[in-house]
Amino acid sequence: MTRIALDPFVTDLDGESARLRAAGPLAEVELPGGVHCYAVTHHAEARQLLTDSRVVKDINVWTAWQRGEIPMDWPLIGLANPGRSMLTVDGADHRRLRTLVAQALTVKRVERLRAGIEALTTASLDRLSALPRGEQIDLKAEFAYPLPMNVISELMGVDGADHPRLKELFEKFFSTQTPPEEVPQMMADLGALFTKIVDAKRENPGDDLTSALIAASEDGDHLTDEEIVNTLQLIIAAGHETTISLIVNAVVALQTHPEQRKQVLGGEVPWEKVIEETLRWNTPTSHVLIRFATEDVEVGDKVLPKGEALIVSFGALGRDEAQYGPTAGDFDVTRSPNRHIAFGHGPHVCPGAALSRLEAGVALPALYERFPDLELAVPASELRNKPIVTQNDLYDLPVELG
Repeated sequence: MTRIALDPFVTDLDGESARLRAAGPLAEVELPGGVHCYAVTHHAEARQLLTDSRVVKDINVWTAWQRGEIPMDWPLIGLANPGRSMLTVDGADHRRLRTLVAQALTVKRVERLRAGIEALTTASLDRLSALPRGEQIDLKAEFAYPLPMNVISELMGVDGADHPRLKELFEKFFSTQTPPEEVPQMMADLGALFTKIVDAKRENPGDDLTSALIAASEDGDHLTDEEIVNTLQLIIAAGHETTISLIVNAVVALQTHPEQRKQVLGGEVPWEKVIEETLRWNTPTSHVLIRFATEDVEVGDKVLPKGEALIVSFGALGRDEAQYGPTAGDFDVTRSPNRHIAFGHGPHVCPGAALSRLEAGVALPALYERFPDLELAVPASELRNKPIVTQNDLYDLPVELG
């Protein structure tokens, strides 16, 4: 099996995803930093492995970890070993941690956030409307970033004053280019910041999910301080990064497919179709780290060996022709059915999926209603991916509002 090295600079994500798919449903890959693992790259096999009890989240199963071959200053250590949370446990512990979050993020409860999301969206668009016409702006920084960050912060009870520091630390957390000597301090700083937030909520609880997690731990659900802090960090990180990329990627897709944009803006195709096709075709999450095989697991005609690590390559499996047919590589807002798994599958499906869909479902139509003549300020080929192997994330999105 030929090993495919993932590009730490993410210069050609589509090409890399195609190579991964071509290698078969299970590909050997090398992560930035020289760490070896396997990737599942086809849709059916990903669904299988995401529900296979032999593939677990316990990093102590990883033979390379047991041998001390994974350095603590590895740039991706925070994603491979982020501490105890629902991201790193299975079984009863996973259900215990996930249930508290899932109860706060049901479709019905998320829908109650609609009015607040609409108000935040309107305020952002009002700010954009006040800018001089013809001026180039970064739509990611000015629109796609503030909305999900403000929404998830309000949900979790995080003060807006912490946003600049969070942005700075998360940039380092996700990047493959963070210098190794800075990784331990970055991880410590993130932990300290979220510990401060939890301590403040313990002293002055509010109507937010962090306060609810603290109350649950005191009422018998037995969450440790570490679990509360790590759960808060996980939700904040995932709750804004994914939605930023979803909004940005949808705008790029529509701007590079004008006939489909015309159909959407004309009301012929609902915005829900745009969101689902963007999630499939240009998924916000390119690779999810990391799971471990407790025994040899057959994947198609290959084997994931016992003690090896597995990543799920959503960027590759989203265009799997075995699932989506010969047009899998095309962006098509009329695609039906569109049974993608961009938010995961089985017991570990992302509990924030409904919230992300709602935010994009409010933000995108409002943006195009206000600025129907929006145009990319640079060719799509010049848009640059950030050096993040887990997120399909652009540096910026230069546009002219028209």
